[in-house]
Amino acid sequence: MSVDSPGYRTIPTGLPCWVELACYDEAATQRFYSGVFGWRYEVHRDPATPTGRYSISSLDGVPTGGLYQAGTHSAPGWTLHISVPHTANAAEWVEHLGGEVTLGPVAIPKRGSILHAIDACGAPIVFWEAPHDWEFASGAPGTFSGADLNTHDGVAADHFYTKLFSYSCRQVGDGDSIDYAEYLIDREPVLYRYVMGAEYEPDTPPHWLVYFEISPARGTDAAAGQALMLGGSVVLEPYDTPFGRTALLADPDGSVFAVIDHSRVLQGVGRAEVDDPYDD
Repeated sequence: MSVDSPGYRTIPTGLPCWVELACYDEAATQRFYSGVFGWRYEVHRDPATPTGRYSISSLDGVPTGGLYQAGTHSAPGWTLHISVPHTANAAEWVEHLGGEVTLGPVAIPKRGSILHAIDACGAPIVFWEAPHDWEFASGAPGTFSGADLNTHDGVAADHFYTKLFSYSCRQVGDGDSIDYAEYLIDREPVLYRYVMGAEYEPDTPPHWLVYFEISPARGTDAAAGQALMLGGSVVLEPYDTPFGRTALLADPDGSVFAVIDHSRVLQGVGRAEVDDPYDD
């Protein structure tokens, strides 16, 4: 992120520093997200992808994420990356804390080093030792807004991430019917963790849900409608939360993501209801 630009900031250790999407049809997927968020794409050579291509999306010239074609045995979907000072050290800690290293560390020319892993609760995650001039857009409409770790084992998830990054963990649900917690750095929330309830199938694998911010002038409902017109789907109709009006959408490949308008905040309720839109 560019420190001097509104809506962008330098990423310290433990903060989300990138998101990328594996897809089946690169051209169709690019058209979809360009329509929903206004992103522009630039193709780069990458011998590690099945096609040898890796596309970087941007908004107003600042990168918003990556896109590549999924391999024959890979599923499409969004992946979250978290910044680390040293991927080699992170690899040791991942295994020490009950996770599994699946790839790396791998040095990428002019882009630092990455480490792919499965965390202690079974969710895929990537750790990135980014270069000093790394840019990643967030905190502005059309850019990354946050991420939820949806898991079946909140205790394992909390232990893994609070030890790995020295996050503090605060329950914002009631801890029983809604087990929803936030991970904080210097008292500022940076990520969230949710224990999946009855609204999920019991065999739903642990995963990260990525959120993107929507402009108040446009709104979540309009973004959901546009996703439908562009060949996507609405997984969960727009609903109000104490964080803003939210909807769960899917692109043409079925990759799920969330959009949120932070100006539409639900008043008069506790934050325990933030991630329970199924509660009648």
